[in-house]
Amino acid sequence: MPVSNHADNRRGPKVAVLADSDTRWKWGALTARRLVPDHRLTGYLLRGRATPTARQLGEAGVGVDASRLSEVTCPEFLDRIVGERPDVIVLALVGGAVQAVLHGIRALWPAAAARPVVVTGYVGVVYEKLADGLLLRHGADLVLANSRHDAERFRAVYEGVGAAAGCVVETALPFLEGAPYRPSGSRARRVVFAVQPSVPDSRADRAYLLRRAAGHARLHPDREVLVKLRSRPGEHTTHLEEQPYQRLAERIPGGLPVNCRLVYGNMGKVLDGTDLLVTVSSTAALEALHRGIPTAVLTDLGIREALGNHHFLGSGCLASWDQLDAGLLPEAATSWLTAHGVRPPTPPPTAAAQTVRAMPPQPRAGTDARGCAGVASAGGADAAGATAAGQSGALEGDHGRGAAVAEAGDCAEVAFASGAGGASASGEAGAVDAGTGPRAEVTALELRAADAPDAGTAGDPYAAARARVAELAARPWLPPVEPYYTPATAPGYLPGILARQHLAPDGTPLPGAPRGGEGGSRVGRWFRGRLREAARGAYRHGVQRVAPAIRRLGDL
Repeated sequence: MPVSNHADNRRGPKVAVLADSDTRWKWGALTARRLVPDHRLTGYLLRGRATPTARQLGEAGVGVDASRLSEVTCPEFLDRIVGERPDVIVLALVGGAVQAVLHGIRALWPAAAARPVVVTGYVGVVYEKLADGLLLRHGADLVLANSRHDAERFRAVYEGVGAAAGCVVETALPFLEGAPYRPSGSRARRVVFAVQPSVPDSRADRAYLLRRAAGHARLHPDREVLVKLRSRPGEHTTHLEEQPYQRLAERIPGGLPVNCRLVYGNMGKVLDGTDLLVTVSSTAALEALHRGIPTAVLTDLGIREALGNHHFLGSGCLASWDQLDAGLLPEAATSWLTAHGVRPPTPPPTAAAQTVRAMPPQPRAGTDARGCAGVASAGGADAAGATAAGQSGALEGDHGRGAAVAEAGDCAEVAFASGAGGASASGEAGAVDAGTGPRAEVTALELRAADAPDAGTAGDPYAAARARVAELAARPWLPPVEPYYTPATAPGYLPGILARQHLAPDGTPLPGAPRGGEGGSRVGRWFRGRLREAARGAYRHGVQRVAPAIRRLGDL
């Protein structure tokens, strides 16, 4: 790939990815792999409330050692790119943080210069704050749209305010991959309910959906129902989760049935054995549809913009738990899939949508499609040992009435024991981890051409974006970035956005902003790191425990 002349690229072009959550890190790293096939990747995590844990980063499954990522503030990141001179920067951030970095880059290179190519976009379904989020991303050289539908909407917003829309480039979600679904007698009758941290947000609605998933399992004892969780208690994603499903499961009378479990793990691995994906509006629906897996977008709580399931109007996937209980397996509309950037590897069935098909047979009891043994609900106080893909692992941690967690290869499973054992004093479910089995990891942040898709493949959704990046990077200089929001166009909005990232209205670091690393002794850096972790823990405890309690008191 041709690159700019402002860096030494004898070992391949440099790409810097700045992310603020686990899902955005996954999007950013995979996007970099597809845009710049032969590159050297440097990963950064923007310090904040959603900074992911090492476990969350490992679960992203992008093949990068989480310990090699650097946690930085916005001013620190700007200092790093001046010193390291990456060829391409991928901003996998919320809109406000993208806007701050763009103004910081403009302050660094206010005139034409050999600066990095800046790329940003969205992790999944864009169903709210369309104009706000897009205008906060304006100024990047490329704003990636995950489908033709999104590209048209993005350009309409920019053109509607008189902003340049040439930055919008149609691509696809970078994690739409995996083997196509092929039902056969050897596949498990697996139903996966992919939950979301904040959709729906009320305790009553979330408890209802969990009860329906458990009820589906009771109604179909020959099916395996997995509730796919986004995070463990105490961890955060981009969206706040005030009502974790782990705690709601503890309150189900009689507990979850033996064939219904809570699971963690990489979504792609979970989908490998899935026969039906159920969700409200998770991006997991797009992953499943891409692989041809029957997918149901729930209508039980209505079809509403606040839930995001309105995005799936016309898809053929809208269904209720009642319909799923009756045996419905929705079949998606080909035209909708094409318009929304979902390109299934095999043509969908020709039968009309809303056709009822029989679920494939169940393998021998206690195993999944790969022959993996999970941890089922136990009557005793202790959880049993788990064996996964032939790899045994020792269970450790607190057992009893709390949650038992077993990581089976790439999928960690949670089951509630109904014995007399006690949970921890804080009410947290006890974690039980098993051996994760071998994982492919790289020790250097480098992803080579062999990891990238073939640029010559017909229908490659990243071909246009890859060509655009290559063309921009080959130029001896680039004009300064030009965000739509400036102190002149948004004087009452922009300063606050920049200040949250320690930047002044002109994009320069505020006095006293953390810059150039933490400095100080090793002990001092360790202490500050532990202090940040404690502060995040207190914040998350407040969100998940204190805030709901206060809200309930206010309703009295």
